Amino acid sequence: MSDKVMEYLKLYEKDTKELVEIAHKITEENFNGNVEFCSIISAKTGACTENCKYCAQSIHNHANIEIHPMLSVEEVKTAALSAKERGATRFAIVTSGRKLKDRDFEIVLDMIRAVSNIEGLKCCASLGLLNEEEMRKIKEAGCDRYNHNINTSENYYSKICTTHNFKDRINTVKLAEKCGMSNCTGVIIGMGEDRIDRINMALTLKELSPKSTPINFLNPIKGTPLENYEDKIDEEEILKTICIFRIILPDVYLRYAGGRTTRFSDEYQKLGLYAGINALIVGNYLTTLGSTKEHDKKLLDELGLHKI
Repeated sequence: MSDKVMEYLKLYEKDTKELVEIAHKITEENFNGNVEFCSIISAKTGACTENCKYCAQSIHNHANIEIHPMLSVEEVKTAALSAKERGATRFAIVTSGRKLKDRDFEIVLDMIRAVSNIEGLKCCASLGLLNEEEMRKIKEAGCDRYNHNINTSENYYSKICTTHNFKDRINTVKLAEKCGMSNCTGVIIGMGEDRIDRINMALTLKELSPKSTPINFLNPIKGTPLENYEDKIDEEEILKTICIFRIILPDVYLRYAGGRTTRFSDEYQKLGLYAGINALIVGNYLTTLGSTKEHDKKLLDELGLHKI
């Protein structure tokens, strides 16, 4: 274990209130109370050949979800306009699977063009393990930011997925940046990883320099191998992890993503926002329900934070 990891590991032993205040000060210095809103749509759901243990969309798992093929361009455009009305300034097109087939990829290019032409809304995408030519095409179509999460640490990755590896994830993130897009690269907390794994996640992200890091909290879904992981991590441990991510990633937008409404009470959601979370996914997630605009606005108002 490196000295740097040891140094950050000691932060978990600090009093929670003290750690929250340290993280809050860093967030204030870098963002001055600004919070970014984005929204996502699952443009293609289910039938994924990868075997990620947390995922309801994998064909290797047995979750009861509604599977649908590619949506139409008009459906995605309508959803993007609705997201803008809810306050989102970014809209991400997300598809299931390792990567898209040629015909579906061309449809997604049209979706990106449609969304990127909406005034006041930037288009993001999460389309799997694209190659360099495909990355350049989505950039040319108007994709501003590419989402590809590392999900967990390199050491723990094989315990979560074996149909692709950690380096595939890292290479995809680097390729998106090479092709001119900023990166949205995040993690899932609570899949059985330990504190050292979480610190290594944050240190890996620091090397990748994403603009945005979605922090997902495992929502154990029936029919997946992790369905009984409800008690693997508690609220205080999640809060401390958010603080440590903020300390390691002082100028990155830390984004509340999947699982926050099921694993985090309003009290702890507010503490997370105070400590270091300064971006939100508004509306629903890929296969689970999210938070309402009214609920999120109330949380921000109570803390004196403002949407940008």
